[in-house]
Amino acid sequence: MALIGSIRKRSALLIIIIGVALAAFVLGDFVKSKPRQTVNIGSVEGEEITIMDFNRQVDQNIENTKAQQNKDRLTQQETYSVRDQTWEQLVREYIMGEQYEELGIQVTSDELFQLVQGPNPHQIIKRYFTNPQTGVYDKASVLNYLQNLDKMSPQAKAQWIQLENYIKEDRKMSKYNNMISKAYYVPERLAKQYYAEDNDKAKIEYVAIKYVNVSDSLVNVTDEDYKKYYEKNKFRYEQKASRDIDYVVFNVRPSAEDVGAASKEIEAIHDDFVKTKNPISFVNANSDNAYDSTWFKEGALPVQIDSLMFNSETGTVSDPYRTGFTFHIGRLVNTQMRPDSLKATHILIAYSGAMRASEDNSRTALQAKLLADSLFNVVKENPNKIESLAKEFSDDGSVAQNSGDLGWFADGAMVPSFNEAAINTKEGGVTMAESAFGFHVIKVTGKKDITKKVRVAMINREVLASNQTYQDEFAKASKLASENHTQAEFEQAIKDQRLNKRTAPKVSEMSHYIAGVDNARQVIRWAFNEDTELGQVSEVFDLDGSFLVAIVTAIYEEGYPELEDVKQRLQIFVYNEKKGEYLVNKLQPLGDNFDKIVAEVGGEKDMVEAVNFSSRNIKGFGRENEVLGTIFSKSEPTTLNPIAGVGGAFVVKIDKFTPAVAAQDYTFTKNKYADAVKQRVDQDFVYKALKKVSDIEDNRLTFY
Repeated sequence: MALIGSIRKRSALLIIIIGVALAAFVLGDFVKSKPRQTVNIGSVEGEEITIMDFNRQVDQNIENTKAQQNKDRLTQQETYSVRDQTWEQLVREYIMGEQYEELGIQVTSDELFQLVQGPNPHQIIKRYFTNPQTGVYDKASVLNYLQNLDKMSPQAKAQWIQLENYIKEDRKMSKYNNMISKAYYVPERLAKQYYAEDNDKAKIEYVAIKYVNVSDSLVNVTDEDYKKYYEKNKFRYEQKASRDIDYVVFNVRPSAEDVGAASKEIEAIHDDFVKTKNPISFVNANSDNAYDSTWFKEGALPVQIDSLMFNSETGTVSDPYRTGFTFHIGRLVNTQMRPDSLKATHILIAYSGAMRASEDNSRTALQAKLLADSLFNVVKENPNKIESLAKEFSDDGSVAQNSGDLGWFADGAMVPSFNEAAINTKEGGVTMAESAFGFHVIKVTGKKDITKKVRVAMINREVLASNQTYQDEFAKASKLASENHTQAEFEQAIKDQRLNKRTAPKVSEMSHYIAGVDNARQVIRWAFNEDTELGQVSEVFDLDGSFLVAIVTAIYEEGYPELEDVKQRLQIFVYNEKKGEYLVNKLQPLGDNFDKIVAEVGGEKDMVEAVNFSSRNIKGFGRENEVLGTIFSKSEPTTLNPIAGVGGAFVVKIDKFTPAVAAQDYTFTKNKYADAVKQRVDQDFVYKALKKVSDIEDNRLTFY
């Protein structure tokens, strides 16, 4: 049904795509098409990363991700994230591999053995082989897994090799980081200086005038001031390549005519639904969703049909109703008085090929059935034996902890065959069931909260946009793209047609998302294409249920921007510098007369009983390095010359210095600063620094 629904939903779009493709075939200028210049997705320090190697690693990582998340497939966005992570993985391997080779860092076979099977294995081994019931690492599970590795599937073997490679790489990185961390040394003299910076105190009084309280009109800022500030602080504005993109999204939603046509269709389905003798098959053939066999309590169904289903005879069919762009019809299939919760003890007899069966289980399905029948007969004669038999025979991984007792579980929580067998057996009774896990011998030990429940066959039919609706939206998008060729025309057309323009600022070339558009790669690739110019309007992009037209409104190249591009961002800082100069000149003649300063220049007086060099902060102003540095450059009480700080201008009077009491031992200070370095190393700062200075060529934009 999912495949049929997908085809049904995309039929109109397929017609448009085929038409566009035919037009491209007829009109395309194949002579001018550019051949791909490279087969390499990138390089690191001259070492090429081929697209074949990259794709192989992506495929492996996708399989690993699906296995870890227990998914059959990944979404488009998840797949893109895996590609991104794979690129970073390969770049790291190239950069760090060179470091390890130069330093002779490696992991021996004996080391790997200890990391996998030793008394204190790698954390990832502990995580994967921890008993879920006890939370304790189980070494026997590791040994059992390795003993059966040869019997496992090729995929399982490949995953184990990946796990070992991860452990080895992680161990190399630990050795590398430890070499750097252990190499950091704090001499006694330096430790004393750090100690003094942390603990020497100064009592200060000051007057501070905040720049924000000084009118811009009091200072004269020139282009030369902007240039001077920019050159001094240029490093702060280094940028990666990015684009500003404006765009309009044309969402394809069903029209009133589409809803009307769907309403007639659902009425015809309703009439057939009333007549059918097999409602489950009818749902599977006519609904966008397969039949759901869940038993519902009163209040759990949609409000439009809940009361009807709980107060009608079996076979009752609701009138069609609509939520959003989906029509629904419900038919009462069955009614039962059922417990909300059940309690049971079981013995699981698995066989080779059953779900979650042990790799060393060689029992056939027939052998499992015969053993389960035998155990069933014993338990039926003496139900109290089930726990001892479970300990001896059950293949359930939790049996060692619970002796087969599953405790209380909600109706519907177990696999359907197990659940219904327990429901249909009286409390204290014994029954059997077969599931994908094997054969179950079940003793029902409790039932509670008996209540009326219903099964309802639901038909859900989404209202789909018709061919005409798709064509109408495509025509609107095409009109915007084809009739407007400049930014001014684009903006005017949006106003005239009352369209909703969106803006995506500073989009990087490897982004895959812009607001309201999940799969935006084709838009971003167009924006970064070397042939796309500033102010150029795009073609119509098909985004799976919507169309999009974009325009590039700004291009930022990698490196340092032009002064004019960041001038607006510099304004407050340039004005503050000029205000600092202005205030220092005003304060200079007033000396340390704080009252006169406040009366003539403004600001407020304040006092700090104990400030230290390491704090770097002034209350109400934040980080003021120059002020604190100047204070602690003095050794005697004094009044400092006016200082132009970051957030304001200061006149500071130092009333008293209180030196720290000398420590008996500076080990604590040494360890404090050594630990700070280790923390930065462990946070990957070393790798980030290596990556920044490495010659990395990234051609991913060419491929996806």
